Amino acid sequence: MDPKLRDRMEIIQGDITKLDVDAIVNAANKTLLGGGGVDGAIHRAAGPELLAECRTLGGCPTGEARITRGYKLAARHVIHTVGPVYSGKPADSRLLAGCYRNSLELAAERGLKTIAFPAVSCGIYGYPIEEACKIAVRTTAEFLKSHPDIEKVFFVLFSSGDYEIYQRCLKSL
Repeated sequence: MDPKLRDRMEIIQGDITKLDVDAIVNAANKTLLGGGGVDGAIHRAAGPELLAECRTLGGCPTGEARITRGYKLAARHVIHTVGPVYSGKPADSRLLAGCYRNSLELAAERGLKTIAFPAVSCGIYGYPIEEACKIAVRTTAEFLKSHPDIEKVFFVLFSSGDYEIYQRCLKSL
């Protein structure tokens, strides 16, 4: 991978709700009305205004993305994307790549410079973290090639094990 592209991606371990970036990505469900895991944490940290705005969006299909304000978060925006429930079928990787590409596209359209992703679909949706990481990093690198306006993409992992997997994945590409 081009070192200049690699420099625009960073892997960190921590709580995505605390990041001061233009946008954090929410691994949401199709309703966008909150749930467990990172989705619930983002909704709790942002406050009830986030849920109220999400109610106006009419949901989101798998692989697509929607954007809202960040409300009480340090991040100015939340980009909600719905990852696939892992089934082992070829459509899974296409839909997961769409989550990253469509989220980045929304960020670029809005002139956002910094964006942070969780490991989309890797919690209760069951996507194997090693496979998901490769899709996330490759899709992001491909997007960044033609979008120099996006300065930094963070991959934020809550557990040390997932952090290590992302570190190895990025180094191997």
